[in-house]
Amino acid sequence: MYKIRVILDTKEDVIRTILVDSDLNLEDLHLTIAKSFGFKGQEMASFYRTDNEWAQGEEIPLFNMEEVGEGISMKTCLLQETLPSVNDKLIYVYDFLNLWTFYVDVIEISEDKKEGLPQIILTVGEVPTEAPEKEFVAEKLDDGFGVEEDSDDEFGSFDDFDYNEY
Repeated sequence: MYKIRVILDTKEDVIRTILVDSDLNLEDLHLTIAKSFGFKGQEMASFYRTDNEWAQGEEIPLFNMEEVGEGISMKTCLLQETLPSVNDKLIYVYDFLNLWTFYVDVIEISEDKKEGLPQIILTVGEVPTEAPEKEFVAEKLDDGFGVEEDSDDEFGSFDDFDYNEY
């Protein structure tokens, strides 16, 4: 049995702690998390492997996205293989149009068997009516062109070009 803490990425604390069977696959975990936060579980979603600092890594999509063969998907990933230890983490993104983002953290693993799982054992906070706005900022990369302003090449200046001529 796994005890998992799921935290919604919002300004206010919105947390669910859930108990699930250790033989669960990630597709069932996706549905459990979505429903525990009041969603129907019908939107596209992905889990992302992460390190202890929550740096986003490999994607585990809801469905196999490979054109040929069997690729990774939530259905093929078992909880006990994906998160084998206490403090293992995943990032969960639900509904790619709204980008509800959750932090999933294993807080306890036991050999106990319990009836009636999955089960929510702790609820903190209310889910906002709209997903928090996400800001994606890329690192500034050196493109190899230097810091020159617009430079004219062998074609001349584009500012002098008469676009109405055509």
